[in-house]
Amino acid sequence: MSAPPQPPVAKRVPHVWERPTGPVEDPWAWLADRDDPDTVAYLEAENVYADAWLEDHADLVDAIFDEIKARTQETDQSVPSRKGPWWYVSRTVEGLSYAIHCRGSSPETATEQVLLDENEQARDQSFFEVGAFDVSEGHRLLAWSADLNGHEVFTLRVRDLDAGVDLPDVIEGTYYGTAWSADGRHLFYTVPDHAMRPHQVWRHELGTSQTDDVLIHQEDDERFNVDLGLTRSGEWIVITDECTTSTDVLVLRADDALSAPRLVAPRQPDVEYRLDHWGDRFVILTNLDAPDFKVVTAPCENPGVEQWSDLVAHEAGRRIAQVEPFVGHLVLHEWSQACEQLHIVGADGNERVLSFDEPVHSVGIGMNPEYETSILRFGYESLVTPPSVYEEDVVSGERRLLKQVPVLAGFDPADYQSAREWAKAPDGTPVPVDVVWRRDTPLDGTAALSLYAYGAYEYSRPPWFSIARLSLLDRDAVWALAHPRGGGELGRAWYLDGKLLAKRNTFTDFIACAEHLVAEAYGSPDRVTIRGGSAGGLLVGACLTQRPELYAGVVAAVPFVDVVTTMRDPSIPLTIGEWEEWGDPREEPYASYMLGYSPYDNVEPGTAYPAIYVTAGLNDPRVMYHEPAKWVAKLRAVATTRGPLLLRTEMGAGHSGPSGRYETWRDEARLLAFQLVASGITH
Repeated sequence: MSAPPQPPVAKRVPHVWERPTGPVEDPWAWLADRDDPDTVAYLEAENVYADAWLEDHADLVDAIFDEIKARTQETDQSVPSRKGPWWYVSRTVEGLSYAIHCRGSSPETATEQVLLDENEQARDQSFFEVGAFDVSEGHRLLAWSADLNGHEVFTLRVRDLDAGVDLPDVIEGTYYGTAWSADGRHLFYTVPDHAMRPHQVWRHELGTSQTDDVLIHQEDDERFNVDLGLTRSGEWIVITDECTTSTDVLVLRADDALSAPRLVAPRQPDVEYRLDHWGDRFVILTNLDAPDFKVVTAPCENPGVEQWSDLVAHEAGRRIAQVEPFVGHLVLHEWSQACEQLHIVGADGNERVLSFDEPVHSVGIGMNPEYETSILRFGYESLVTPPSVYEEDVVSGERRLLKQVPVLAGFDPADYQSAREWAKAPDGTPVPVDVVWRRDTPLDGTAALSLYAYGAYEYSRPPWFSIARLSLLDRDAVWALAHPRGGGELGRAWYLDGKLLAKRNTFTDFIACAEHLVAEAYGSPDRVTIRGGSAGGLLVGACLTQRPELYAGVVAAVPFVDVVTTMRDPSIPLTIGEWEEWGDPREEPYASYMLGYSPYDNVEPGTAYPAIYVTAGLNDPRVMYHEPAKWVAKLRAVATTRGPLLLRTEMGAGHSGPSGRYETWRDEARLLAFQLVASGITH
């Protein structure tokens, strides 16, 4: 048997690293040059090393992959949803990696006409992702776009659905947002700038060249992104300029596509608003004089702030996150006490909140393309209940289960149990954490414990069901989801207490959750693993540097770990807009504060860290691949680990990792196997 490969050694790295007290030359900066052959060679060598470790545990990885596959109904389809005369559906086929999008004249015939087979488009591609999938109001045309490398820059095409062929119209360099004019003659789309910030809206006339397209809106403030969409009523095209703390909205009628967009209300510092169409009014979600947001209405012809009239009043602690209008009612998606809820508001003023038996669950507004309907379709799941699609008549209250994702291989939800716990942060703040385990797993302080969180951007992470997670639970491990400050689960204040100069609260909240679960005997103190991705990768990286002895293993997926260097460079994609989330380290007090928690800047020489698995994507525009690469290089050079230190870079993918469901399952099997091995479970 040949000797296993040795961990790669980064070139031009000093043997001793002294923690910088000010700006210094970064000895690992060369890793940021993807054209440097040594950079590519280093990443590939790291992949060889990671894959060699995984090969030593191939039986466990294969077993988990096989379990995911065995529990998944590979040939399946979504619940058909109606839009006009058609019922739309997507389906999967055993052995094929991607979805097939179809429609038919009834729910029973919804798979008759294939609109787009992603498998055909992905043939011979190592990566494939659909961005836009937008059917025109006349149901004759489909605007669809694809990214072939993970850069999140798309090529947009238009398909004639009657003929089943793409038209000559090809638009390069687009982003996610699209909107059709009412007559289907014009297609609006967004374009990103060099920093991957969607900053323009263009209008394309079918049958013409992209060079003839017309720029109708451009946002020059580099803090703001541009979003684009069509109201459910189909009557208005909505352009939203948004940053972390402020928005403005422009509208134009979909049946007057050549007109100029009209500003609804000028932007104000710390004032956000979102808009949709509701009869003769716009319905607007805003935080104007309402920290946790309220709902107002305004006449379509004169929608300025002075015309805003309160419809749903502000209530502290109830964060209204989304408003969806239908002809006779509104549906509000809200967070209250770290739980999601759906709130129905009738045009007659009657209100009610949908009720569910499980106290800890996830519920969200589903596919509801029709405007003139009293039927609400929504999704529901929990840590033990698979994703389910319901519809409810908002007038009668009659509810019907349309589908629950089948989980095969003998799955029984009664075999599992979940709970909501509250940890206490160092400042006394209660922090919610949701826990799930197999009922026959002893909660006596001996189990392996896996803790996950995100904790940034006011993103509220609801408890979700995972087929893959069952492979962990069935091996007597406990899984938990923490809700630290920085998310939005407990209102806007919960977010504000976990950003900028309060960011450390996110990390201490997460540590408090780990300590609480151990104290409550959910897991053994020497068998705790933690996991997070992107901003959640920063979270676990910061907690790792603060309390390395607390964990047996860490999974940091595409982690934002070189915080200070990245935020100092306005040329890096997304940096300028991120200053309102993290701060600008070119200025005090942000420079010192961010330097104090940045994982890359706080690797301590000689420290014994736990086992660590880090992932990256060479084409990632959100967290550049060199952040995790530099972090691992520095850890290798100056520290030690109590287990493997692995870096695995997807050389042809971006932020979301590999595309295709089978490769996604394989990737998840690797990560779960790593956590299990780190906590002492090897089969």
